[in-house]
Amino acid sequence: MENSNKTTHSLLVGYLLWILGFLGAHRFYYGKQISGTIYFFTLGLLFIGWIIDLFLIPGMNREADVRYHEGQIDFNLAWLLLAFLGLFGIHRMYMGKWITGLIYLCTGGLLGIGYIYDLWTLNDQISLINGTEQ
Repeated sequence: MENSNKTTHSLLVGYLLWILGFLGAHRFYYGKQISGTIYFFTLGLLFIGWIIDLFLIPGMNREADVRYHEGQIDFNLAWLLLAFLGLFGIHRMYMGKWITGLIYLCTGGLLGIGYIYDLWTLNDQISLINGTEQ
């Protein structure tokens, strides 16, 4: 055990995104892209899965803390920026990806396709940036 106190994801942010969870936001945040996509298209499995996730979030949070690399880029801030300002590319600018951030700003997140791409890959993008800084 190198650093057992390492935290990349926050329970508070997880629960904030759970409020939008019937669209899969919290599942994407915790790196569960397939179930996040299913939740997006089924309204959180007709809200039943969404309610059950209220109790599953602490476990998802622990798994994410083990799976992803902490570092200079904060997962929580990047995810909040994506969730609420993603179509404007602010999360990309925060990560230092200024060119694609500006492209998102001018194109509405490449007409939403880039936004969906980032829902699927943001955790890995941040882990990669944080892993190369060490």
